[in-house]
Amino acid sequence: MKLPPNVSNADFTAALKAFASIVGDQWVFTTDEDLELYRDSYSILWGEADERTASAALAPDSADQVVELVKVANRYRIPIYPISTGKNLGYGGAAPALAGSVVVDLKRMNRIVEIDERHGYVVVEPGVSYFDLYNFIQEKGLKLWIDVPSPGWGSVLGNALDGGVGVTLAPYRNHFEAHCGIEVVLPNGRMMRTGMGALPGAKTWQQFKPGFGPRIDGLFKQSNYGVVTKMGFWLMPPPENFATGVVSVPKFRDIIPLVDIIGRLEQSKVVQGLWNLSSPTTGTPPFAAHEAGPPKPLDPTIAAILNDPAGVDMDKLDAAAQSKGLPFLACDFNFYGPAKLIKAQWDCVCDALGTIPGAKFKLGEIRKMPLSPQEQTKTRDLGPFGIPTLKTFDLGPMFSYEGADVVGHVFFSPVIPRTGEAAMEAMDVFAAIGRKYKLPGPPLQFPSTIFERAFLFAVGLPVTRSPTVNAKLRDIIRELVAVSAERGWGEYRTAPAFYDLIMGTYSYNDHALREFLETIKDAVDPNGIMSPGRYAIRSHHRRESNGD
Repeated sequence: MKLPPNVSNADFTAALKAFASIVGDQWVFTTDEDLELYRDSYSILWGEADERTASAALAPDSADQVVELVKVANRYRIPIYPISTGKNLGYGGAAPALAGSVVVDLKRMNRIVEIDERHGYVVVEPGVSYFDLYNFIQEKGLKLWIDVPSPGWGSVLGNALDGGVGVTLAPYRNHFEAHCGIEVVLPNGRMMRTGMGALPGAKTWQQFKPGFGPRIDGLFKQSNYGVVTKMGFWLMPPPENFATGVVSVPKFRDIIPLVDIIGRLEQSKVVQGLWNLSSPTTGTPPFAAHEAGPPKPLDPTIAAILNDPAGVDMDKLDAAAQSKGLPFLACDFNFYGPAKLIKAQWDCVCDALGTIPGAKFKLGEIRKMPLSPQEQTKTRDLGPFGIPTLKTFDLGPMFSYEGADVVGHVFFSPVIPRTGEAAMEAMDVFAAIGRKYKLPGPPLQFPSTIFERAFLFAVGLPVTRSPTVNAKLRDIIRELVAVSAERGWGEYRTAPAFYDLIMGTYSYNDHALREFLETIKDAVDPNGIMSPGRYAIRSHHRRESNGD
């Protein structure tokens, strides 16, 4: 039996017996076969001494059981690691941050505690997936929409706590920012509610975020200060209509005025739906949900420029696009609401972007909502319609890398300024590193516009089962992180293998942020039992013993 670090066999045996008395013997997992389910199937440390694996797993059924489990963990100094549904692929999966931790699997806590159509909110437990919530709303015939990530099998609560995002209207697609009210079991086993929830019998817990005094909800995002057992979220009213408009511009450097103008449109709330950057020249089709069919084959001249081993000469590519009559860039904008509002928003977009020479505009069909079952089957991407899917796994076969089969990916996710100049710089920098190491992927990757005031440049690097290849990939990620940090670009989220690496880049004033987080950790979790090492936050005795 694998033991948690610094825990004796006798204490671990006693702890497991106490855990079983709370959740039942059948919900305590210790066999190798069971614990395979709590490995990160995309781990870049697979089979190595540093791989994060669990010593046991527990599956409570209620917040009250979580309270008692945490008390036992404190008594025996057992490190525990709560997960929601464990679907955090590319960012750590179900595996703990500290090897030997006991995973607290919250999937059985899958209740939709409250849903309010009038005020547009829901309260969920950790085990509620996006599929669960969507199906519940459909079965009850409620006039509500949810914002979904890709894929939709993950936890609504867990996705928000790890910084997950979606694809619909701006107020909803940053999932943590769309939350209102948290119930959390603290590391000492005491239950607490944030915001208005601290008032017994509160009537506005999911309607007023600030509450009274300091707002502390953010302390539970990407942290290890407690086990969140309930969380409220604001939901969208279902829009009457949906439409996608596509704007194309002829030159690569048009990205500079394009991004600036769209930024002003977003800041003034003319544009609230997600918009995406793509390139008809390089064969990247618009993401528009009303577009269908495979991308058109690349022109041979353009393909040769894109596949040049020395890198893409953007001047040559620009010239080739002009000669072929192809727009270099395209943006598709999703609009929601009354038809006359959509038309007015589109007119504003056309007026603003019409100042770019050669810009062209096409508004797709204004579609009545909700989509019929027949329309759903014909729609390429249902995410913009608030419908969860597993489409992200429909990307075709995986590649091999350095002679090893690719089994998954690990994300490198820097946030860069929302300017055309920064986008061009990042595209050049990351493409050069991709060529240097022959990484799979397109020769040009555009940043994601999912955040309102910054670009996200998420890159999925391959993961294999070869320790030699994975070691090389870890070195590549270290290089990407260093190159980004030199330019002031920081990662917003990462896998456990890189927690310390990324936290180390947030080093302003001799790591003042990390020391502040550790001070809080020492105060709320003196025994260091709650998710030690998560996002590089540790209590004092784990820091003194060289952390993980």
